[in-house]
Amino acid sequence: MMEFVTQVGETITNCLAYVGALASLTCRASYYAFVGPFRGKHPRWLSAVSQATEVGVRALPILSLITFFIGLILALQSAYELRKLGALSYVASAVAISITRELGPLITAILVIGRSGSAFAAEIGTMRVTEEIDALETMAIEPVDFLMTPKFLAMIVMMPCLTMWANTMGLLGGSVFGVAQADFTWVRYMRSSLDALFLRDIVTGLIKSVMFGITITAVGCHEGFSTGAGAEEIGRSTTQAVVISIFLVIAVDLVFTALFFFAGNR
Repeated sequence: MMEFVTQVGETITNCLAYVGALASLTCRASYYAFVGPFRGKHPRWLSAVSQATEVGVRALPILSLITFFIGLILALQSAYELRKLGALSYVASAVAISITRELGPLITAILVIGRSGSAFAAEIGTMRVTEEIDALETMAIEPVDFLMTPKFLAMIVMMPCLTMWANTMGLLGGSVFGVAQADFTWVRYMRSSLDALFLRDIVTGLIKSVMFGITITAVGCHEGFSTGAGAEEIGRSTTQAVVISIFLVIAVDLVFTALFFFAGNR
């Protein structure tokens, strides 16, 4: 029994230490991004733009396809039950609310984890194994400032943009079913979708997306900086970055959903 309690205690301690390390890394990146420019430490804007292109622009084709199909699937599943109640006209509202509040930000975050979070860990991990990070420190260049800050800036800008695009494509996917099977015109479907939404529905999704971006960047970079010696450690760091990022993104999603729920009930 004592051994079990000890293992649980060690697990909780390790989890808290890991979250603390992520928070410390995020604070350092935030300092270099938002305070550093006022103290003569200018961010690497060209690198940030390059990262934004990689994270955002190049993710658009696959994100568009996935969220379009997600919107169509949601419309089909909603119509299956709403038809029994004679409320097929509410399909547009159900799809719009589900996409903007929850699925748009979440699907975007999971896609970005697979594309960019893993790439962050692999890139920095490779630099750690090849001792390039040690070389940066020897030249008095702060690795967090040089490597993480451009990624941090790119993610907090591009994640809301990608989420808005995902929301739009999800609504378009739902409209395919609405026009084909629910006697909507395209204009009436989109109007019904917009009428069902409040500004807070969109804003809450965008706030979540920013937090998801911060979480993904912190985990990917932390795993990269923590990579051990050997090529196999790069694969371990990449896998860890994906698994932990997905878990923490869902945990952050739960926390913010609960906060918005209780705040909305006041």
